[in-house]
Amino acid sequence: MPGGGFVRLPGGSVVVALTLPRPSGEGGNVRVLVHAANRARALTRLRNLGMRAVYLRGNAQPPTPDEVTAVLHHPDGLLWRGAPDVAAELWHPIRALLGR
Repeated sequence: MPGGGFVRLPGGSVVVALTLPRPSGEGGNVRVLVHAANRARALTRLRNLGMRAVYLRGNAQPPTPDEVTAVLHHPDGLLWRGAPDVAAELWHPIRALLGR
């Protein structure tokens, strides 16, 4: 079951984290981070990239402070990596996931 959550930043924007199945069908899950003005815009950004069935129900798995830092320092504000977390894997831009 995909899980996710969000955290509101002091400036009013949010960081949304979702654990989703890989769109390419390779098996396994990915953890996707989105920085946006609000939760609805974050989900819209993912839907516009082709992830149509993306919903955020509850706040069971909010982003960790390290995840928030990673997405805030990325120019696009959209990152992913394999889930469960592998310590050696770095964050990738969303184009690397969808471009396959």
